[in-house]
Amino acid sequence: MAYENIRLETEDALAILTIDRPKALNALNSKTLQELESALGSLPTTVRALIITGGGDKAFVAGADISEMASISAAQAREFAALGHRAFATLEQLPIPTIAAVNGFALGGGCELALACDLIYASEKAKLGLPEVSLGVIPGFGGTQRLTRVVGKMRAKELIFSGERLDAAKAREIGLVLEVLPADQLLAHCKAVAGKILKNGPLAVSQAKRVIEFGADQDLRAANELERQGFAVLFGSEDQKEGMKAFLEKRPAGFTGK
Repeated sequence: MAYENIRLETEDALAILTIDRPKALNALNSKTLQELESALGSLPTTVRALIITGGGDKAFVAGADISEMASISAAQAREFAALGHRAFATLEQLPIPTIAAVNGFALGGGCELALACDLIYASEKAKLGLPEVSLGVIPGFGGTQRLTRVVGKMRAKELIFSGERLDAAKAREIGLVLEVLPADQLLAHCKAVAGKILKNGPLAVSQAKRVIEFGADQDLRAANELERQGFAVLFGSEDQKEGMKAFLEKRPAGFTGK
């Protein structure tokens, strides 16, 4: 499918989705969110890992498009927020690992987009934050909730109340990003991480993601039960048999995702 504001490319089992509005610093307008939701909902079944990044050399996603938001009504704002939540929920619920390659500004909706990914890596020139209060509003695409779960309630309050923009080093210090790379090494690093993941059993990786995500919102007993069930169900897969047979035979496993 042809898109106007995003690019979707595949390299074997890896997909790279680029938000591609560099003249607008890749800001998220309604059309871009619609295209993002559509692309994420129709990824080829052969894709087993996804990297999201921004087009150009200045921004990952600078935020939601203020030129579109400035004159909308409360009812229209509700619909705009619902669109963003749907798109990011689609991303978060993908059964494959997702990696944000934050190559520049990731503010507001851009930071929220990164937070909806499983792993976040940033370039040295990246700036991250949720500065919506400086515009008289609050984050509307899940930022108040996902940031709290990543960095803790008090730190999230500090960042959201102040609207502070963090450099990449500070973002790493508080656990918002995993690693900081030189700009020209960021995408290669993310591809290398994806490559390590792709060597493993796809059903196992998917099950691990599901258990972590659903278990995080439950008490320990319920979460451990979820893990027990996820562990057991994989023993009905061909991948489990192949993985353990390959280990005993001292050879690389040939996983098929079955």
